[in-house]
Amino acid sequence: MVFSSLTFLLIFLPLALASYIVSPKRLKNGVLLIVSLLFYAWGEPVYVFLVIFSGGMDYLHGRLMGRFDERDGLRRLVLLSSLVINLGVLFFFKYADFLIDLLNKAFQLDIGLLELPLPIGISFYTFQTLSYTIDVYRKKVKVNHSLIDFLMYVSLFPQLVAGPIVRYEAIDDQLKKRVVTKEDITEGMFLFSYGLAKKVLISNQMAALYEQLTAIEPISVSVSVFVGLSYGLHIYFDFSGYSDMAIGLGRLFGFHFPETSTIRIKPLRLKTSGDVGISH
Repeated sequence: MVFSSLTFLLIFLPLALASYIVSPKRLKNGVLLIVSLLFYAWGEPVYVFLVIFSGGMDYLHGRLMGRFDERDGLRRLVLLSSLVINLGVLFFFKYADFLIDLLNKAFQLDIGLLELPLPIGISFYTFQTLSYTIDVYRKKVKVNHSLIDFLMYVSLFPQLVAGPIVRYEAIDDQLKKRVVTKEDITEGMFLFSYGLAKKVLISNQMAALYEQLTAIEPISVSVSVFVGLSYGLHIYFDFSGYSDMAIGLGRLFGFHFPETSTIRIKPLRLKTSGDVGISH
């Protein structure tokens, strides 16, 4: 499910917001966790368990480092374990077939390729969980004792499949307590719409132009220039648009993600007298 799809815009997002708003304060993170896992399972029904595994493992690593608070040697071993497991899983899914093919050619073997589909967003949630264990090791953040809160951070759907990568340090306090103000709703809706326009009106159109230009035979020098330009604009506005949509969606749920887009237009600020009473 992508942010620009009608399924997301007309069904998933309204239901997610409604569920979050009406849920009691103590259950909001749990509701957001369920919503996020459902979002991921829509496209990856099996690999959703990999997200849970990745988050659960680093939750345990964080708890272990908290237990070994005064024993630096053991803390380093726990951090090393986190690095090996996370990067090992990432390497396995990304490069296992490449390594098998390399071994087959080098030693004239006949090992069958695994041909496993790459889990959506595996790089994003892998480096997010690693940011937590690294920050805990460096004592920049406190150990998170809530498995639900931590899994919600790992699987948070606005940035799960397309980024931006949000360091744990950046939203540590927001996991425990946040308030959705009228300004959050206004700017969140604006940023989401702004990013959606980048994605649909610019990125998608540049992708279509790129496909049309590459179909031309033979390709002249002038056409090659436009091929490179259209592809570059497609990639830039795709990433920029999704980042803006993710940041905007985060604001609707009270999260303030780091702003990564280099193009930013601020909406008109409305005078507000308070918040809408959505807090956690």
